[in-house]
Amino acid sequence: MKSKRIAKLEEYITHKQQASYDELVDKFAVSKNTIRNDVQELIKSGKIIKVHGGAAVKNPVQEKSQNNEVTKPLTSFTYRKETNLAGKQRIAQQAATYVQEGDIIFIDTGTTVLEMIEHIQEKTITIVTNNIDIILRTIPFENLTVYSLGGLLDRRSQSFTTLQAQEIIKKYNINKAFLAATAISIKNGITSSIPEETELKSYIAKQIDQKFLLVDHQKFDKVALTTYCDLNQLDYLITDRLPNNKYVEYCTNNKVELVTANPNKGVKKCL
Repeated sequence: MKSKRIAKLEEYITHKQQASYDELVDKFAVSKNTIRNDVQELIKSGKIIKVHGGAAVKNPVQEKSQNNEVTKPLTSFTYRKETNLAGKQRIAQQAATYVQEGDIIFIDTGTTVLEMIEHIQEKTITIVTNNIDIILRTIPFENLTVYSLGGLLDRRSQSFTTLQAQEIIKKYNINKAFLAATAISIKNGITSSIPEETELKSYIAKQIDQKFLLVDHQKFDKVALTTYCDLNQLDYLITDRLPNNKYVEYCTNNKVELVTANPNKGVKKCL
């Protein structure tokens, strides 16, 4: 019975991409300790990984679109926080060097931009955000003044969404925006898996003076549900590995500064 249950458990997690322990307890009608032990068995197989409060597939399913780009699925915020964390931390550290005393900045909802807080915590700045995790991380630092956009809690991205977001953000004199994305490509631009956030992101990409996109190498040549701006609307593209030559050429031709924070080669800038 145990082996059958574990096989069904693996099938369920693989189908769902990720699942919480509570969800698995309800689904399989066993105790949480039993589920934890079963998940531990699956982790040994290498196909399933442990995430905070549950389990997820190690390599989420990705589908090819008609133009041969990979369609990137939206996984849980917890899962994304733990994926390529070292690369995200390097990107965030580099992005933080562009933040100056007295800046009024927008920080998007995303697992890479979240890592910026560690590197700007000693600066006296104002942050506008719609992300819960960013708000929570800034609590110990009184020099960081934080404004939330408010609205409905979207658990997929740990952020607030509201129809009034664009009107609200107009009132702030933001001079720099640090943006996130589910995926990017030259053809489809910067894409997101959450349509409710597209209007806000699009407005920021058009109106804010300096736009920084923070994405790790795993997001290149992929596409998500909605496009919120083209790559040429950016001022800076910050990543952890130098992308292929078509991105280097595109950024050079469109005056987008491509910044690569690589631990072995240092920081490289292309313009």
